[in-house]
Amino acid sequence: MSTGSNGSSDVSYTSFLLLSFPGLQASRILLVLPFLSLYLVIISANALVIHTVVAQRSLHQPMYLLIALLLAVNICAATTVVPTMLFSFSTCFNRISLTRCLVQMFCIYFFIVFDCNILLVMALDRYVAICYPLRYPKIVTGQLLVGLMGVAAARSAGIVAPVVGLASGVRFCRSDVIHHFACEHMALMKLSCGDISLNKTVGLTVRIFNRVLDMLLLGASYSRIIHAAFRISSGRARSKALNTCGSHLLVIFTVYSSTMASSIVYRVARTASQDVHNLLSAFYLLLPCLVNPVVYGARTKEIRQHLAILFQRAQLQVPTEKP
Repeated sequence: MSTGSNGSSDVSYTSFLLLSFPGLQASRILLVLPFLSLYLVIISANALVIHTVVAQRSLHQPMYLLIALLLAVNICAATTVVPTMLFSFSTCFNRISLTRCLVQMFCIYFFIVFDCNILLVMALDRYVAICYPLRYPKIVTGQLLVGLMGVAAARSAGIVAPVVGLASGVRFCRSDVIHHFACEHMALMKLSCGDISLNKTVGLTVRIFNRVLDMLLLGASYSRIIHAAFRISSGRARSKALNTCGSHLLVIFTVYSSTMASSIVYRVARTASQDVHNLLSAFYLLLPCLVNPVVYGARTKEIRQHLAILFQRAQLQVPTEKP
């Protein structure tokens, strides 16, 4: 930090204190157990479905591999947020450097955007599978999936990098306390002492453009998919196609509705306390990570069957006490 009085223009903090839920003060330590339990549930549920897909050769198909990748991204997103959140509840380990803060900011938004891009690839996969079933094995190959994932990762990085890059050039002189459990963009920008209108404009433009484009692509894809599914003559095949699309649409609704609700409340309910905004941030960051494995584990028949077999084997291996 350069020398100068607090709040003057010649001061630029290079490390910050993460003060999550400032309204709770000393009782913040009581939040460790519920958030730690939630994190362990997220890791266990996602890892269980991923293990099922990887272990069963019959599930080594594009749709199931994409589901496993989506859940792996959920684990990465939760791991980016929750450990830092738990440390922020303490007064001894809640300091973070500006570099680490920017890296965490990049990772948080990268995984959010990458998650949405995987949903776009899954929509494309279902579109080809239902609209062109005979040509599906030749079109959707492993090489195509790797290429699409590379494009998805590059698009995610290209969307997030300008926002984080602009944030790295801002000088922070108002305070060295971030009233958040993570390095969220606007929480960090509140500490700036210069003109951040460009940062706000770029961040809002990127978010709106990305969301609108994604919703248009998803809407066009699933409208064609549902129309083609209703034209399938076999009732069983039609029911399976609609059930699969229903699972994807439920996940899409969870991801986009939680993100949009948080953005709307953040800009509309400015009178709400910082604790409320932080709780909404935790909601939109962690809810998809918790809901996605439940949706795909319970609604996808093939995964559900293998999970049932896995639980049955685990019960048989538990030694029973003889009377």
